[in-house]
Amino acid sequence: MSLGHRVDEARLALAMLSRLPVGRLRDPAPGLGQASWAYPLAGLPLGLIGWAVLHAALAIGLAPLAAALLCVLAMVMATGALHHDGLADFADGIWGGHDRARRLEIMRDSRIGSYGVIALALALGLEAAALGQPHAPSLATFLLVAVASRLAMLALLLRLPPARSDGLGHMTTQASPAAILPGALLVLALAFGAGPASPVILAVMALPPLIVARLAMRRLGGQTGDVLGAAQLVAEVAGWLAWSALLAGPAT
Repeated sequence: MSLGHRVDEARLALAMLSRLPVGRLRDPAPGLGQASWAYPLAGLPLGLIGWAVLHAALAIGLAPLAAALLCVLAMVMATGALHHDGLADFADGIWGGHDRARRLEIMRDSRIGSYGVIALALALGLEAAALGQPHAPSLATFLLVAVASRLAMLALLLRLPPARSDGLGHMTTQASPAAILPGALLVLALAFGAGPASPVILAVMALPPLIVARLAMRRLGGQTGDVLGAAQLVAEVAGWLAWSALLAGPAT
């Protein structure tokens, strides 16, 4: 496999997971399954955007919560709200349907229901509240959370069967189990740079995607694109909650 083809796979992964421009891919373009190894790498530019907006907002004197809200908005816009849409659809389907077929049908509906609204409000509110601290996270921490949350998404893709015979979850089933290795190595490197809090942050981040995976298997029979998006976002929110808790320290 040539280096140029690997670069195209990384560009395709970024195009799938963000709204950032990647240019035109050369023919023959790689498949989604081939590009899945690079999903965690897409977190690098997205984490950089969040870090830059947060630090710039604080530098011009905005209150920490206002700066955090702008940071969250920037990351939402950079991804095209892809993962937020997945979380909303997942919440509506899991708790709004009485059987597997109905749940999958609800998740494909473009309309948002009460469960989806509540899930989005909690995700956005908790992330902004966690980031709204006087001392902003380092760049290494931002990159760690962004990359590790997308590694969680890739892990679910590799471990869970597709719940449908079409859609993103099905199209990426050709991914090799070895696809997890580049992202895992990148997370390990970023964890060293982010400091001693990294193991706790990563441990906390691992729990919500496991819950998403369990719900998806029990109520849907596998993963879909919405399941993967939900897993990424809940891992990201959990990472920032863990970081803010460690920053604040124990209550006195």
